[in-house]
Amino acid sequence: MDDTAIGLWGVPLAILAGAIRVSTPFIFVSLGETITERSGRINLGLEGTLVFGAMTAYAVAVMSGSAWLGVLAAMASGATFGAVHGWICKWPKVNDIAIGIAMMQFGLGLAFFLGKSFIQPVAPHLPAIPFGFWSSLQPVQAALNINILFILGAVLALVLWWAFGNTRIGLMLRVVGDSTDAARAMGINPDRVRLLATAVGGSLAAIGGAYLSLYYPGSWNERISSGQGLMAVALVIFARWNPIGCFVAAILFGGAGALGPALQSVGVTQGYYLFYAAPYVLTLVIMIITSSPTRTLSGAPGALSLTK
Repeated sequence: MDDTAIGLWGVPLAILAGAIRVSTPFIFVSLGETITERSGRINLGLEGTLVFGAMTAYAVAVMSGSAWLGVLAAMASGATFGAVHGWICKWPKVNDIAIGIAMMQFGLGLAFFLGKSFIQPVAPHLPAIPFGFWSSLQPVQAALNINILFILGAVLALVLWWAFGNTRIGLMLRVVGDSTDAARAMGINPDRVRLLATAVGGSLAAIGGAYLSLYYPGSWNERISSGQGLMAVALVIFARWNPIGCFVAAILFGGAGALGPALQSVGVTQGYYLFYAAPYVLTLVIMIITSSPTRTLSGAPGALSLTK
């Protein structure tokens, strides 16, 4: 059967395929930031963690020949960045937002400096599962060729949603995030919990970076990220710190990011490039809608800097 048989379904299929590809980094970065913010700390440095994770994953994959070793190395680098952020922020009168911005610039600069020699070499890619094997149409096969990390992100969102409400660790995280004094009264060390939460959040964000360099777009360069790390903070607020909400919102952001390529793929030659700005416009709209001078954000951890 000819690919033209897909007809008008070409645009939604292209958007679906693009949403799955583009949303995966958002999923991991937003889930990592959800863990961090649930502990009462905000980390604006995840953009730097994302890019440094992408560089680390690509470099290790090139040298070892294994994409999965690259992912593990990215996770280790992200956890290190998060731990440094958490350690600095535990000191009195240290602003976690300012430290996050500093860590972001440090991560970006270090990634660009160390990654120069890895721009040309080709690294092995992460595998994908061909869920579209049943169809003879290439657009359907492409849309349903889903990377394993996307599936792991969906499972992780469900696990975190359950863990926040049904496990001791989830309860500790929520108590620390809502009230430092209450946590101390229960014998919980808030600084330790926040440091670990920030490290875990950084590790997950770096997985998003590994996806960028080892699958889509599948190469390392200094413009590999388009602000996904910063947009994920807005996504977490939009999802009200709910892991499943983060997954759904990531798909929404991914679909917005896929509008331009989808229109281009069906022959729209004028104006389609304006839709490349859709994710950024969506971020602005979300921030405006969720902002209010008279009330706190519903679902926001009480100790979070955004609520003070």
